[in-house]
Amino acid sequence: MFRHELSVRYGECDAQGVVFNAHYLAYCDHAMDELLRAAVGDDSDFELMVKAANLTWHSALRYRDVAVLECAVTRWGTTSMDVTFTGSVGTEPRFDAVLTYVAVTRGEANTAPRVIPDEVRAGFDRAQDARCLRHRRRSARAPGPAGIRGSPARA
Repeated sequence: MFRHELSVRYGECDAQGVVFNAHYLAYCDHAMDELLRAAVGDDSDFELMVKAANLTWHSALRYRDVAVLECAVTRWGTTSMDVTFTGSVGTEPRFDAVLTYVAVTRGEANTAPRVIPDEVRAGFDRAQDARCLRHRRRSARAPGPAGIRGSPARA
């Protein structure tokens, strides 16, 4: 499981004081970009495009919340993959999403699907395992000033 933290910024909230709905998919995209970079690096010609997205909202994210997005590849196809995301604040789930990505070659005008190479699949496995271990070690620390295990106090 790959974990990525992000802070909700003021401009991402609507007049109701909660994160505007479109930003939840942007948060997934940001976490997926971090996972992709950890899996294949910055110099790879391997790229992904979203084919489908399904998001289930549980509770609002608000300004200055620190959201933890957990994501993992949950289905491998020949040219596509499903990634499941869970967004939470502390122990409270806020949203779940499943995005289907199609593999393409970076820089080509034709975005025809391409086969996902074995070394890319292995890179995703390594990235998910490494981030999970790093997060577990950090979470094992004593509660910080904010009372959240492994997290610094928020201003």
